[in-house]
Amino acid sequence: MVAVHGTAAAERQLNIVVTDPIISRFETQLRHDGGAHRWQMASAWDADRQGKAIADADVVVCSALPAEQVAVASRLQLVHVTGAGFDKVAVGSLAPSVAVANTFHHARPIAEHVLMVTLMLSRRVLAADRELRAGNWQTIATSPEVPFHPTLDSMVLGLVGLGSIGSEVARLAEAMGMTVQAVRNNPAAKLPEGIHPAWVGGNDELPKLLETSDVVVVTVPLHADTYGLIGAAEIARMKSSAFLINVARGPVVDQAALYDALAGNRIAGAGIDVWWGLPAEGNIPPSDFAFETLPNVVVTPHYSGHARVTFERRAADIAANIANLAAGRPLFNVVRAAE
Repeated sequence: MVAVHGTAAAERQLNIVVTDPIISRFETQLRHDGGAHRWQMASAWDADRQGKAIADADVVVCSALPAEQVAVASRLQLVHVTGAGFDKVAVGSLAPSVAVANTFHHARPIAEHVLMVTLMLSRRVLAADRELRAGNWQTIATSPEVPFHPTLDSMVLGLVGLGSIGSEVARLAEAMGMTVQAVRNNPAAKLPEGIHPAWVGGNDELPKLLETSDVVVVTVPLHADTYGLIGAAEIARMKSSAFLINVARGPVVDQAALYDALAGNRIAGAGIDVWWGLPAEGNIPPSDFAFETLPNVVVTPHYSGHARVTFERRAADIAANIANLAAGRPLFNVVRAAE
């Protein structure tokens, strides 16, 4: 935890501006748990009105805070991001006295999504659904072309990254009998509680993981070292029967290489929940390639973590940190401390 300098926050009511539309839906919880401050739910306001509110804000609760809004925030003490990522906050433009905190609670629903997609791909759910809707009853009893499907306890799941999301995927996968292996920055670090992978290697062992996994799950954050981490050479190392599931950020995987491998059946399938930009008219999902037309891909709109409990717990974190700020207590989940 990081203490907030000064006692002024404990002596007056805080001005709080909430610009994130999702967390705004939990206004009652924020107000109840965070304290009797001046709360402004500004997600539907235009940029000019938001800017005027932010100019007088002690706290901004947001998913994004561009430099032009930071420039008018003369009394800001805390930027509380409504999720884990703070790449849309102009942190470098903030005054040194401003703390930045984030929140999580999305690991469990994302892990459940990974197992759901694994089952959908390995059991040909998409194909069977299309066939039956077209009036074709295709099973191993009616056609020798229909493959037997595997059970999870016969499969190896390889994690690229072993943070909070990767660890939760490992817990659920192991509970279902899957063999789990992983690569991460520091392979010698203590393992997260409750997981027992067959092996954990460094990033230099990524080729081994790709070659020996039936399901490759990408969970690393996006930064300079992970941009394009899974490219054509990496995908070429995967088994032709393997699946790639990306719940990290789109650009961690090279989209052209992935599309070519899927279209050419060089890997068996993919689950794509994260994309390579934002949706635009006539370009949904946001990619340069028509993944949605491929029969061996499960596509979802970056919603794997969108369980209600995720946002209830995030609202609780945000409210608790605001109460801490008002009382002069240390903040938690601080990603940039106030100086």
